Amino acid sequence: MSDETTSGQNAGEAVLPEPVRDHIGQQLRAVYSVEPAKPRFLGDAEVPEPFGPQIEKLETRLKTHAHGTDAVEAALDGILEDLGVPPAPGGETA
Repeated sequence: MSDETTSGQNAGEAVLPEPVRDHIGQQLRAVYSVEPAKPRFLGDAEVPEPFGPQIEKLETRLKTHAHGTDAVEAALDGILEDLGVPPAPGGETA
């Protein structure tokens, strides 16, 4: 058998105590940790990095369209109310 210890170090080399190695390991993991991409919302799938900007643009367009549609609907409802047209059943205007 060779004269290596169980840790794989030669018998003549100094070995750091285990608590010191654990502490240094924790510090290194804290500094050099690379966290995986996290979804923005619980249940969302991770988005590959190259698609992130395109997806954000699409989400912005969809939100803008929804807000614009709501604003036009509210304006038209206001005009119909000013003209004295009763609202259609179910809240939709005809």
